[in-house]
Amino acid sequence: MQVPIKRAIEKVPGGMMTVPLLLGALVATFFPNTPKFFGSFTGALFSGGALTILAVFYVCMGASISFKATPYIVKKGGTLLAVKVGTAMILGLIFGRFLGEAPITAGIFAGVSTLAIVAAMNDTNGGLYMALMGQYGRPRDVGAYTIMTLESGPFLTMITLGVAGLSSFQWPALVGAILPLVIGMIIGNLDKEMREFLSKAVPVMIPFFAFALGTGLNLSMVWQAGLLGIAMGVGVVILTGIPMFFADRLIGGNGVAGVAAASTAGNAAAVPAIVAAANPDYAAAAGPATILIAACVVVTAILTPIATAWIAGIVGKDVEPEGEDTEAAAPAATAPATGR
Repeated sequence: MQVPIKRAIEKVPGGMMTVPLLLGALVATFFPNTPKFFGSFTGALFSGGALTILAVFYVCMGASISFKATPYIVKKGGTLLAVKVGTAMILGLIFGRFLGEAPITAGIFAGVSTLAIVAAMNDTNGGLYMALMGQYGRPRDVGAYTIMTLESGPFLTMITLGVAGLSSFQWPALVGAILPLVIGMIIGNLDKEMREFLSKAVPVMIPFFAFALGTGLNLSMVWQAGLLGIAMGVGVVILTGIPMFFADRLIGGNGVAGVAAASTAGNAAAVPAIVAAANPDYAAAAGPATILIAACVVVTAILTPIATAWIAGIVGKDVEPEGEDTEAAAPAATAPATGR
């Protein structure tokens, strides 16, 4: 007898990230003594396991990024990357001035922090972007994600928080945040077989680090992510989608790619924990931020395809001109919409 566990999880928007995250949170909330009771590998998964798994995850993710990108891919991916990260920096500057490092502790906005806002805005759901571009864009638009993959991890979020004038990070912490990705890129570009080998591990590790992250959360905080989570998800689509739409049109596209990139990656929920580990000033914001970002993953996974289809219906599908070179259309490894 076969039970369609994977299919059931993937029916949930961002399922490979959000379902294990919720399971981990359920265990932590109702069975808090689990790690002490079992100890060994089980206990290790509950206490700091997420950071170890994430280090391996970013090495494998980096291995999927090719140094050999066509000029079109560099232009398209670089533009969308710059605009999205730039938007997050502007918002970081604005909210950082009022909120600082700590989250709001009371009222309907309890849990909101500069860390949550920046991390939710910074990282695009790559699987969702590539799927939408396969339907509404040019083949080469899919390959633009090879450049946008540089959003992955906490590095750009740390830089953004520093630019916003908040607590800075020591250079070893900044280097350590991007080092696994860089090492993976070097390995993957030196050996294509290693790229293929490591890239396959990217989607596999998503539910494991998601569960480990969930074990650090208490469901008593989840109610705070209700309307706030929905509002933040809508904000990600609108506040990043509009400038990326016009940026895409400015470089010769029809704007569809910009809207398709207006989402939050599943592994963005891991960023607050890594940032807090690098700088304790963000420790209070990390838990609530993780929950809010997880909500953004789900909301944007629903809204972004709807917005992309709507825009494509207005401006038309971006078709590859006859005779254009479509080689190197896709990255070596395509992360699933449920995770990246």
